[in-house]
Amino acid sequence: MTRPHPRILPYGTAAITEAAALIRDGGIVAVPTETVYGLAADATNAEAVARIYAAKGRPSFNPLIVHVADLAAAERIAVFDADALALAKAFWPGPLTLVLPVRGDSGIASLVTAGLDTIAIRVPRHRAMQALIAESGRPLAAPSANASGGISPTRAAHVAGSLGENVSLILDDGATEAGLESTIVAGRMVLRPGPVTAALIAKHLPGGGRGPVGTSDVTVRSADHSRSPTGPRPSPGGSESVVTAPGQLESHYAPSKALRLNATEADSDEWLIGFGDVAGDVSLSASGNLVEAAAKLFDLLHAADANDCARLAIAPIPLEGIGEAINDRLRRAAHR
Repeated sequence: MTRPHPRILPYGTAAITEAAALIRDGGIVAVPTETVYGLAADATNAEAVARIYAAKGRPSFNPLIVHVADLAAAERIAVFDADALALAKAFWPGPLTLVLPVRGDSGIASLVTAGLDTIAIRVPRHRAMQALIAESGRPLAAPSANASGGISPTRAAHVAGSLGENVSLILDDGATEAGLESTIVAGRMVLRPGPVTAALIAKHLPGGGRGPVGTSDVTVRSADHSRSPTGPRPSPGGSESVVTAPGQLESHYAPSKALRLNATEADSDEWLIGFGDVAGDVSLSASGNLVEAAAKLFDLLHAADANDCARLAIAPIPLEGIGEAINDRLRRAAHR
């Protein structure tokens, strides 16, 4: 059943003014970032943050990313060490989230951190999110603007189709640039691959990200979450869940239909998303360009999920560079 659609306003001064007033009043607003569309609320207002969880149907043990205007604002909320400062100066504003100790006087609602003593924080680059932060005068908690576990939104129409009347206002500034959620880093561990690759991170760390034996000590967290250094966190249902930062649920970014990975041709009931030499019904990038593929991934998954085929399939994607992040999202999307 199609959800009733919320108001969609094109980006501009009047739209930002209205959206900021909603934020200050404890409301929630969908807004584009350079990664995907986010569902924003005042991160210092517990009731407003609760509205994000309710609108998305998001588990309360899954923390949120806080978006701020600049490094100075981030330092008022989180404690930075030398590594974190180096990464912030290299990649902010941009699609990198840092998981850092939260300051006791940060003013951030505890629901944002899901009871952890750390906070996920970033400085976004997109003009709409920056304008909303400035006009509202608030740090903004903003997970992706879609129903929890569903395909992330890269267009305003995706938000409307997923959340419907659960969000009252969407700021529309066209398709997002990166098309994948931000890279999440804790210490020298990549908890969620994204547009900023592990190799880029290593280059900007003190010492060049090199370990004592001359190899990179920047690691990417294994898909086996049982090896988390912080151990398992219990979910409300009693099952063991290891969520220490946003975007770590095993089943996530998922279409409603079954998705088969590494397909070189479609079965009779499948709609195939191609890449490179695998043409498919549509292609992430006919030329094999991974940046183009990342930007189009969620858009094409939305389109695939809406067609008449019973199942979906997607061509193999190389693991190098941002391909690692694409494969991370696809593995979670295919998990049942």
